[in-house]
Amino acid sequence: MQKANVDNQVVAGFGDEWSRFDQSELAGDELEQLFENYFSIFPWSELRDEAVGFDLGCGSGRWAKLVAPRVGKLHLVDPSDAIEVAERNLADARNCEFHRAPVDAIPLEDSSCDFGYSLGVLHHIPDTEAGLRKCVVKIKPGAPFLLYLYYKFDNRPAWYRAVWRLSEAGRKTISRMPHGLRFAASQVIAATVYWPLARLARLLERAGVNVRNFPLAQYRDTSFYTMRTDALDRFGTRLEKRFTKAEMLELMKRAGLERISFSDRSFWTAVGYRRSDAD
Repeated sequence: MQKANVDNQVVAGFGDEWSRFDQSELAGDELEQLFENYFSIFPWSELRDEAVGFDLGCGSGRWAKLVAPRVGKLHLVDPSDAIEVAERNLADARNCEFHRAPVDAIPLEDSSCDFGYSLGVLHHIPDTEAGLRKCVVKIKPGAPFLLYLYYKFDNRPAWYRAVWRLSEAGRKTISRMPHGLRFAASQVIAATVYWPLARLARLLERAGVNVRNFPLAQYRDTSFYTMRTDALDRFGTRLEKRFTKAEMLELMKRAGLERISFSDRSFWTAVGYRRSDAD
């Protein structure tokens, strides 16, 4: 019997995360900016008004909230309790369907969708490549798929990677705590590390300093709510993989995608199109 491509403890953790942070406190303009960071390279102009697609690992449905009005039908897929949060958040979206399922059991016909996307999900499953293959086979030949995977800091200096390795020790400890304790620990980190460094980066940037390699500078213009959410996401997740840009490119090719292009806004986010011979 084939082993399921899912880590049940990770699934439970994400159910807890999105129940605590259902994104109801996230301002609309911030959501749109975060959305644009990921979807700036997505080929919206190539989709028909009646296009059908899916969001794999939808979480709270925050991205689906902005995708659904642009398409004909959107399937939201997630194996965790987060699917219930997404269903509440998109209760008024009549073109959405919700499926509680893991990546290796997506309840859609092969070659049935005009597009798909999975953002920040497939690096949290045991076999990322197999999961991506399961996604690609659901879209039609020539259809686009948008993917975001954690990057391996291959475009950062050595000292930056060293700082990250120190944070990894914290993640490996915190992510094994009971949900309540890992939540509390992550919120302390958000308040004492994320917020001070992010706001310092904003001050430095306004003073004319290049903050590209400043730790947590990506949060300099985000709300504390986003920092709190991401701190739990980062330190509360037991299984995490990271990829260099070259590794992600090869991964996407092996999964049946071609014409792959990367975003310069979020490392690593890329869009590729299903090859006609992919199966």
